[in-house]
Amino acid sequence: MSAFPLPPGSTIGILGGGQLGRMLCQAASRLGFDTAVLTPRPHAPDARVAAHSIVAPYTDGDALEALAAVSDVITFEFENVPAEALNRLAAMDAVVAPGSRALSETQDRVVEKTFLNRVGCATVAFAPIDSADQIPAALERIGAPALLKTRREGYDGKGQAWVRAPDDAAAAFPAIGGKPAILEARADFVRELSVIAARGRDGQVACYPVGENRHDGGILHLTRAPAPGWQAVQPQAEAFARRVLEGLDYVGVLGVELFAMGDGSLLVNEVAPRVHNSGHWTQDGAACDQFEQHIRAVAGWPLGDPRALFETEMQNLLGDEAEAWETIAAEPGARLHLYGKGEIRPGRKMGHVNRLGRAL
Repeated sequence: MSAFPLPPGSTIGILGGGQLGRMLCQAASRLGFDTAVLTPRPHAPDARVAAHSIVAPYTDGDALEALAAVSDVITFEFENVPAEALNRLAAMDAVVAPGSRALSETQDRVVEKTFLNRVGCATVAFAPIDSADQIPAALERIGAPALLKTRREGYDGKGQAWVRAPDDAAAAFPAIGGKPAILEARADFVRELSVIAARGRDGQVACYPVGENRHDGGILHLTRAPAPGWQAVQPQAEAFARRVLEGLDYVGVLGVELFAMGDGSLLVNEVAPRVHNSGHWTQDGAACDQFEQHIRAVAGWPLGDPRALFETEMQNLLGDEAEAWETIAAEPGARLHLYGKGEIRPGRKMGHVNRLGRAL
């Protein structure tokens, strides 16, 4: 059993092979840690910067044992890692942070919204849907139009269909794959916000200033942080984040996606139990970025300073937008982050750029 705080030279294990894991590895390296990555994909972005790389399915017993053997603590970089993998690691006496409850409560959208309401976070009205013939009655209860989403997986706008009238039910359910779903009431929000928050092993909580998000085709395009007028919504956003963190007994960083309503109130849209795309601005715009913050939390270190140092605009580089790297690299005030992905595909997140504005 590891003793906390972990000293430099310890090894942080990471489940997942994407860009979030890559940036976690880079942050861990700055603090003097090694990293070990378990990913099903060879040549994954984070595996190429980690000290140890294991290529196997997440539930492969031998691979999990190998990861546990070299790691002093194990975390994950995205929420679709099977909760079973975390439970098996815990059975091996591996220290896992966040724990499996963070996944079991957030991987299913019905379970997630039920949890959010239970801990005092307001959400839109919703109904579980298991077949197309359940949609008309649910639509009558929560109102039209409503958004039909798969209960599990689905991200960046995938696995979703609008239901504007009962007659849409027959087409909407197969459009999302005929899978167990959730029907969510439409939120008449004025803007989309998010707050990145962390909780340490000692229960300390740190929240970054709220950011404002703009999406294109269901994919995050821009985050402006701090959001215009952020001070007015920060207390409510922080209160929601704290309820989620404490309700999950969470250790690490998570993102809470919010709808800002016309009356000034907030609704929680979703919780991402990991470092979050809308928190990438912190790499260049905050005193301690979200990736270092996560490593600090899981390693039992004191949490870092979440203050914003600059007004920052984060832009995702999707597909061939990343081919403008030379132009972006020459742009004053721009900080370019590329993920080392070889194949460029439309809509694929290839990197991001943080553009720094006024010092705060």
